[in-house]
Amino acid sequence: MSFFDKLVGSAKEKCKKCGHEDTLSNLELHDYICSECGFYYRLDARARIKLTVDKNSFQELEKGLISKDFLNFPNYQEKLERTRKETEEEDAVVCGTATIADLNCAVFVMNSKFIMASMGSVVGEKITRLFEYATEHELPVIGFTASGGARMQEGVISLMQMAKVSGAVKNHSNAGLLYITVLTDPTTGGVTASFAMQGDIILAEPKALVGFAGRRVVEQTTKSQLPDNFQKAEFLLEHGFVDAIVPRPELRDTLAKLLEMHKREA
Repeated sequence: MSFFDKLVGSAKEKCKKCGHEDTLSNLELHDYICSECGFYYRLDARARIKLTVDKNSFQELEKGLISKDFLNFPNYQEKLERTRKETEEEDAVVCGTATIADLNCAVFVMNSKFIMASMGSVVGEKITRLFEYATEHELPVIGFTASGGARMQEGVISLMQMAKVSGAVKNHSNAGLLYITVLTDPTTGGVTASFAMQGDIILAEPKALVGFAGRRVVEQTTKSQLPDNFQKAEFLLEHGFVDAIVPRPELRDTLAKLLEMHKREA
């Protein structure tokens, strides 16, 4: 896909579910939802921010943090450099402040197009710093999660991010501040086991995959046959893990209403 095609939106994307092709410009008009079958395209961080926050209100924080190859893991450095070039992002999360319907908030958005939004040292550090900033400035936090879990190339360092971010979430909560999580497809592994499920209000997009271990692992461990919709957002809603499933076109208004309802008095 050429830069010019991206610029004018004439390039086409094929739906992974039904095969229908649509232009990028038309997909954007329809919130990146297939007009034929309703399939939800996965969004990168910038597209998600553009759909959600007020125009020109997003101010990025914590730029310049770069993951390191602590373990000299084979091909990891090359993979990082290639992915940075392909996505034009430094790592798998973008953090900042913004307004939604003129209401102030802090926002983090995980990017599944960056090594499946795996949680490494930079992802954990950036989200932790965002919560610390939000606590200091008395801002609610809205987090869009999408992850394959902890980044194996960083070993135990990646696992430590679960505790670090959770501590920052707790401090934010202790200050009486609101945290809303939006679970998008897929949200799995250590991200699910920590900050994705720690929101005061937990929303999800329709049919989003949300879980910890993979379906096959769970079936082998429990020696049981699982329902077809196991680990889908609808299953989690039915069992009390999610507060609401919100269609993408309604998500911005829903977040605005929640921010208004929980607005702190000056």
